[in-house]
Amino acid sequence: MKKGINQWCFPAGTSLGKVLRTSAAAGFETIELNLYAPGGIGLTMDTTAEEAKALGRLVRSYGLSISSLSTEMLGKYPLSSPDKDVRSQGVESIRKQIELALELEVDTILVVPGWIEPDVTYEDVWERSQRALQPLIDELSGTGVGIAIENVWNKFLWSPLEMARYIDQFESPQVGAYFDVGNTLAFGKPEHWIRTLGERIRKIHVKDFRVQVGNHHGFVPLLSGDVDWLNVRLALSDIQYRDSLTAELEPYASFPDQLIFDTSRHLDVIMGKNPH
Repeated sequence: MKKGINQWCFPAGTSLGKVLRTSAAAGFETIELNLYAPGGIGLTMDTTAEEAKALGRLVRSYGLSISSLSTEMLGKYPLSSPDKDVRSQGVESIRKQIELALELEVDTILVVPGWIEPDVTYEDVWERSQRALQPLIDELSGTGVGIAIENVWNKFLWSPLEMARYIDQFESPQVGAYFDVGNTLAFGKPEHWIRTLGERIRKIHVKDFRVQVGNHHGFVPLLSGDVDWLNVRLALSDIQYRDSLTAELEPYASFPDQLIFDTSRHLDVIMGKNPH
């Protein structure tokens, strides 16, 4: 497995050069970049093909690869929105992820299918996101880019069986799971999810969680929560997962660079590399 880190592990506004330089110095092999609104750092909705290629060269100059592309845009423009214009903007953000992934030779984009809201039912999220994603998936046929659906705290896809069903309905090898280990711990065992989702898993996010806290404040640095990392590692071995483990953590309030170095070491322990 490859040791990866998400751009969001750095304080907002951190230059891409700083992100790459620190990640490489800490021993990471791969990085997940994020798609931002215009004016963001790195990839944005305004990034041109030429700019993307230049960014790819910059990443490689630090000895890193790009594991996947995430985005902040679907939080603003969910595919589940009752407003068709909002949904349309969400679709356009995914198209931009795909466009950039092709330029950067990245094999996976992360997609959150929607959010349950007072005026958005479970069925609404399922049906609206399915309708929005199907044409994009059809267009991806024959390319090297896939869409990976992430499990997040959106009150949707509560179980691995349901997540598997959601993915399988598309009947496409271009669709899989972006499994987040820490996000499941409030209501399930990550190792169970891993074995159920199996080969559907394209990428993995790692963070830790303290069950007793039970809310967003329960997310903590790796090895300091309640995730059973040994059983997670065994489950990943069982499904023969060989891709990246990408840390997605909140920056430290003080000395934020230290999070990057601490997380690199924690991932070594989780992977069973030089654990002492």
